[in-house]
Amino acid sequence: MSDLAMQACAATNTEQLGTINAETALSPLALFRADAYALLGSFLSQPPSPQLLQWLNSIELNDDQQSAMREAWGVLQMAALRAQPEQVGEEYHCLFVGVGRGELLPYGSWYMTGFLMEQPLVSLRQDLQALGFERDPEVREPEDHIAALCQVMALLVGPDTECDRAVQRQFFERHLAPWWSRFVEDLQASQAAHFYSAVGRFAELFFEQEALLLEQP
Repeated sequence: MSDLAMQACAATNTEQLGTINAETALSPLALFRADAYALLGSFLSQPPSPQLLQWLNSIELNDDQQSAMREAWGVLQMAALRAQPEQVGEEYHCLFVGVGRGELLPYGSWYMTGFLMEQPLVSLRQDLQALGFERDPEVREPEDHIAALCQVMALLVGPDTECDRAVQRQFFERHLAPWWSRFVEDLQASQAAHFYSAVGRFAELFFEQEALLLEQP
């Protein structure tokens, strides 16, 4: 599967994640949020490279990071430490690609209506257009893929745009909040998921923290 980032709004390159802290003036929490969204966008759009797995194990969170964030990161790092890239690639294919289709359909329309390419996708496209995001014409996946939504959130939180918290909250509540919990439950429950079960746990804890954070004024 190709990268799902929107044209002119590419999500943070995973090889650059470790340098973000030195290049921006964002708070440690905002930096973590942007990195976490970009990381989820990467994991859910394609299998992780050996370099990314190695990078994960080299990162240490700041001491002031919140406990839920630490727990989520620890689960993911442990999975990365044990992961074999070829096995993880096969796991990704089984979960999200398959023969005809994968075990899971990671689309907002599917989880919200039971069908693909439905009204939630129409509403998403309208909001993306209002935010100035354009779909890359070379990308085949619809924009309501969970990876694409995470990449958009990374941009809304990150140093290049750092949108107002109200904008972040509206996008999260409209396009992720209605269905992310069911998706991560399905991901963790899948018999095919080993490394990706940990990704699901990471996503669960992170999204729970995001929901609480974005409720604040």
